[in-house]
Amino acid sequence: MSKVVYITGGTKGIGFGIAEVLLKNGHKVAISGRKQQDVDKAVSELKTISESVFGVSSDVRNFEDEENAISKIVERFGRVDVVIANAGLGIFKPVDELSIEDWNAMQETNLTGAFYTLKASVEELKKSEGYYITIASLAGTNFFENGAGYNASKFGVVGFTQAAMIDLRKYNIKVSTIMPGSVATYFNGNVPSEKDEWKIQPEDMGNLVLDMLNMNPRVLPSKIEFRASQVKK
Repeated sequence: MSKVVYITGGTKGIGFGIAEVLLKNGHKVAISGRKQQDVDKAVSELKTISESVFGVSSDVRNFEDEENAISKIVERFGRVDVVIANAGLGIFKPVDELSIEDWNAMQETNLTGAFYTLKASVEELKKSEGYYITIASLAGTNFFENGAGYNASKFGVVGFTQAAMIDLRKYNIKVSTIMPGSVATYFNGNVPSEKDEWKIQPEDMGNLVLDMLNMNPRVLPSKIEFRASQVKK
């Protein structure tokens, strides 16, 4: 059965890759991003796969933006079945050099943004007995040098998602977090190239999400660590 899927941070990278795979498999997809021009460009590209795609400008740091996004998606598609909180950013510096602005940018986008996205969509997910998925990171379980702010946000996302899973089970809402390792995206200023072939690809993330949606509803992969199968080349 075709589902209506909302993906934050869907204009490039992991979010865009998930959108591509889901559209190819008959699902309806709404994506959001901070800049309308980026949303329009991504939607134009995704429409070469399917017309069942919709874009909306939303900054996940702003709760009213996410409320508006959900309202527009329901207006367009009639419901929301799956919400993927993917929007995120990383700033990597020693903790003594990390500015307050750096810290707040990561916590507000990565952690508070995931909460705002769920808060804005949870009533629709109750109606559809839907699925809420966060894109965390292996940085949510493994700490590393220059990662204090990013680690804090992703450890938080993992904990938040796992607790939300327990809270929402009684509504038949499934909740999972995916914790990918290195992904070939534009994250942290990277430009994907042949040197990234060993990494997880955005379409791999899409295929994982597709598998999760196709699982028997009696099972729940609540926390998934997702790594490249080979070491860096």
